[in-house]
Amino acid sequence: MDFPQIQIQTTKAILGLNIQRPIQQIEQPKADLNIKQPPATVLIDSKPARLTIDQSKAWSDMGLIGPLASSREFAQEGRQAVLEGISRRAQEGDRLMKIEDKENVIAEMEKEKGIRLYSGLTIKFIPSVHSVKIDYQPSEVNIEVDTNKPIISVNMNRPIHEYTPGKVSGYMIQYPSIKIDVKY
Repeated sequence: MDFPQIQIQTTKAILGLNIQRPIQQIEQPKADLNIKQPPATVLIDSKPARLTIDQSKAWSDMGLIGPLASSREFAQEGRQAVLEGISRRAQEGDRLMKIEDKENVIAEMEKEKGIRLYSGLTIKFIPSVHSVKIDYQPSEVNIEVDTNKPIISVNMNRPIHEYTPGKVSGYMIQYPSIKIDVKY
């Protein structure tokens, strides 16, 4: 006995896809940076040095003195010389008054005036040691620096983002089919 046979023949569906890729563009602009550096403020206060040299004693030791001091000194020396002269003349007068007591008083007096004592040689330092006085006051310098901080301003720029979404569309390359046959 023959049985009927069923024959089924199928065709698969083939699906095709059209893919349009997405497009994405990202651009990051640089940040705007502004820096300003104000100059530092510098204040300098100085007191000058002071040097004082007093050499009046040295000049005096060398015999070089000012007009007022020399006038005073010469007046004093003149007065002293006059007083010594008066004293010497008075002594000579007293000796001459007593001429009867001694012989040759005049000859002795002349002998005393004619003989000069030898003073000898000595070394003398002119001007004397430590006759110049020096005083020094060093200078004073005060420096004040005021550093000014930099002024920084930053402006961040947002990224530029462009996006085009992709598309996918499908189409049938081959449609599915089923064929059924019955054979007897």
